[in-house]
Amino acid sequence: MKEFQFKGFVMNGFVMLFLHLIVLTAAIVACFLSQMLGLAVLGLFLALVWFVFCAGYVKLEPNEARVMVFFGKYRGTFTETGYFWVNPLLTKKKLSLRARNLDVEPIKVNDKVGNPIMVGLVLVWKLKDTYKAMFEIDSQTMAGSVAAVGSNASAAAIAASRMASVMNALEHFVKIQSDAALRQVAAGYNYDNNEGGQDEITLRSGGEEVNDILEKTLNERLDMAGIEVVEARINYLAYAPEIAAVMLRRQQAAAVISAREKIVEGAVSMVKMALDKLKDDNVVELDEERKAAMVSNLLVVLCGDESAQPVVNTGTIYQ
Repeated sequence: MKEFQFKGFVMNGFVMLFLHLIVLTAAIVACFLSQMLGLAVLGLFLALVWFVFCAGYVKLEPNEARVMVFFGKYRGTFTETGYFWVNPLLTKKKLSLRARNLDVEPIKVNDKVGNPIMVGLVLVWKLKDTYKAMFEIDSQTMAGSVAAVGSNASAAAIAASRMASVMNALEHFVKIQSDAALRQVAAGYNYDNNEGGQDEITLRSGGEEVNDILEKTLNERLDMAGIEVVEARINYLAYAPEIAAVMLRRQQAAAVISAREKIVEGAVSMVKMALDKLKDDNVVELDEERKAAMVSNLLVVLCGDESAQPVVNTGTIYQ
């Protein structure tokens, strides 16, 4: 079963309030003329009607809804904004349709190759099906007790407390399912591309694609509760503390190797350019042994971490 709009009798609340005052006035007049038995009975009946009618008023703000239940049977969801009067025998369960944030604390999971990592999540969610939210999951248990509001609380305060309790139960459900979805998605990808191909999607480089998959997974899990995830993003990603230092050294080594590769590539290019320039301009004729010595000297100068110290050779390389 899915949510549908309430089609029962609905009256403008201010019109009903005027009629309500007329009934109250008639009950008071009948009580003052209680010397006649018939008027006394009529006054008591009107007072009872006035008391019952008080339970029929409904006030809804934008993005709020009331789930209408008649002696245990779902009669529809009322979402029209304003002040109204409905059948007072209906149970009117109040829910919020507004968007809510949830910041999931970082949890420890294993990535695709088993590395322990810390992943956090932030998401925006809201209700899209009030029937599922109220009756498909046990969201009303927390709303069953209103003792915290106080015995002298008004009906509006009790209704607000019940709505807050139901929404807290729904938020707890979202949090548990978010943890499960985050573990599922994180286990399908590597933390970075050190363990796989350079073109492989990882948690660090996946960006929007990983977030889209996470959002889709969350919507599949939360659909049974009538909840829609508007946006979900990984907002924290790091190695777990027990391997963070080792992985940091690994990343530093990879960075050093990558930098060395660039340096050697550039040095070889510069040596080749120097030899070609000397040959093209006929500056000096070098045999293979002298070329080898020159290449060695240039590579030492270009690839060394420290500045080279010049040495003046007053003889030849053969002496």
